[in-house]
Amino acid sequence: ARALLAPCLYLRSGDALKSLLLILFSVCLLQFQKDDARLARERNRMVQTQIVARGITDPGTLRAMDHVPRHLFVPSSQLKDAYSDRPLPIGYSQTISQPFIVAYMTQLARPAKDKKALEIGTGSGYQAAVLAEIVDSVFTIEIVPELAIEASTRLKMLGYGNIISKYGDGYKGWPEKAPFDIILVTAAADHIPEPLKEQLAEGGRLVMPVGDPATVQYLIVLTKRKGRITEQRLEPVRFVPLKRLKQQ
Repeated sequence: ARALLAPCLYLRSGDALKSLLLILFSVCLLQFQKDDARLARERNRMVQTQIVARGITDPGTLRAMDHVPRHLFVPSSQLKDAYSDRPLPIGYSQTISQPFIVAYMTQLARPAKDKKALEIGTGSGYQAAVLAEIVDSVFTIEIVPELAIEASTRLKMLGYGNIISKYGDGYKGWPEKAPFDIILVTAAADHIPEPLKEQLAEGGRLVMPVGDPATVQYLIVLTKRKGRITEQRLEPVRFVPLKRLKQQ
């Protein structure tokens, strides 16, 4: 404190205050820049050790994972673990998925610049942001109202103008905006909702964890070609259950 105050002792009180504030601002800015550089290194390390090392090769996915500031999508209490190799709680019995799973599901969806995506389960908005770095537009639905508001605000503040979010029942999809080239469901159910299959575009891909929400599920990839849907079952995963709105 004395070091900061020393330059101000020979100035008038008003000037001294302005000088002190300027010094404090400069110190804070320098610290922010240092933290930003440190977090960028952590993010790059995450991509290399958790994602590339496990076989993710899609260039768009890797760029997005290296660019999106994951630490801004976790609660402050989880900040030190923002780039750790595990899911993290975000409140309301929901989680932000493990970085590898986010990258894996993104790659499975085969995102591209001209595609339109639907995400079921916005959560903190992280998966939507990763998709938005690659595709033309992202429509995302969250059933927890508090998370829907938080995520929408966060994504707007971060400048993601190609993400449209809303509160609602993701089981029904978003028929007004269909069809979708990509549908990602970030919560588990014992079956794939029929409305989501109907809203999948020709040539589109749907990725969802399917199985008993209380135990282990498997990632399922649906592909629609010439009106027919084919199904592929992949690795076992653990996701929170897909919630439904209570029927009135």
